[in-house]
Amino acid sequence: MNIEFNKSMKSKIYVTTALVLMAILLARPEKGNAQKIRAGIIAFYNLENLFDTLDTPGVLDTEFTPDGPKHWTSEKYWTKINNLGRVIARIGSHENINGPAILGVSEVENRTVLEDLVHSEHLKNLNYQIVHYDSPDERGVDVALLYQPRYFKITNARNVPLFLLREDGERDYTRDQLVVSGLFDGDPMHIIVNHWPSRYGGQKASAPLRIEAAKLTRSLVDSIRTIHPNDKIVIMGDLNDDPIDKSVKKYLNTEGKQQKIKDDQLYNPMETLYKKGIGSLAYQGKWNLFDQIIITPNMLEEQDGYRLNAARIFNDAFLLRDAGRYKKYPHRTFVGNDFQGGYSDHLPVYIIVVKNIR
Repeated sequence: MNIEFNKSMKSKIYVTTALVLMAILLARPEKGNAQKIRAGIIAFYNLENLFDTLDTPGVLDTEFTPDGPKHWTSEKYWTKINNLGRVIARIGSHENINGPAILGVSEVENRTVLEDLVHSEHLKNLNYQIVHYDSPDERGVDVALLYQPRYFKITNARNVPLFLLREDGERDYTRDQLVVSGLFDGDPMHIIVNHWPSRYGGQKASAPLRIEAAKLTRSLVDSIRTIHPNDKIVIMGDLNDDPIDKSVKKYLNTEGKQQKIKDDQLYNPMETLYKKGIGSLAYQGKWNLFDQIIITPNMLEEQDGYRLNAARIFNDAFLLRDAGRYKKYPHRTFVGNDFQGGYSDHLPVYIIVVKNIR
């Protein structure tokens, strides 16, 4: 656990680094419009197997060691760290925003790799802080949150286990869900970071596992809304399902059209992108949009505080292969055991949020 509680300071949380990226700027008003707007970025990025080079007892990480089949050396590790830092720092560059204020991440082995990441060349000046807990996942991969403390002030954080059972009745260990609460430039906001069970064994056979994950996420949302009905909630993560799949549409209860949202539903801006053929990862010639950011409807309202402006995939050309069999696919770290020197097999996703300044 990476957030420590002191008996004499029960409610204070010590966070040295957080995977939430949020950059706020003063937008230039259009001609004839005196209204000033503050804007920021909230993002999610699956970092694709960000392991250190050590063989951790009890964890299936041997392939990511110098003697493993991937020959995962310090040189390769630092290449990946610097590559990922370059990507994160450029999320929001098209909006003239210097990195996300809040960034959820997945597929990270431990706190050490996160510290190396936030102190890397491209990120060290952004002062990202980290919220991370070790999950019981068999491969040892976790979710985490990075954040810029200038913009996001944490009031609480916790990890919530997802209990799954195998056919033999034994527990199927997977990633916890991370819940981080705080003030985003004064706005009460709760972030839920996910990495739902994979499609290993086939989409249909594994679907019940993701439905259970969706039920847990939905219960967390409902609990927060019961206690804090006016607070904003952002659900993000690699859901291993697309926006139209049952786990998301039915069990998380999302809607992709703003005008059709009912009181108990969540708004999924990624659904529109997906229906346009835009994705965050590619497989067998098809784009999927597993990486999603979903919000409560109060983030659509014209009111004091932040509201959604747009949802986007960060898919600049340097993130994609420019030739060969996987041309236009995300430029990943490995293909099989062959080191490619890329970034991730997923593209980052992000939302732009804005608020009026009086």
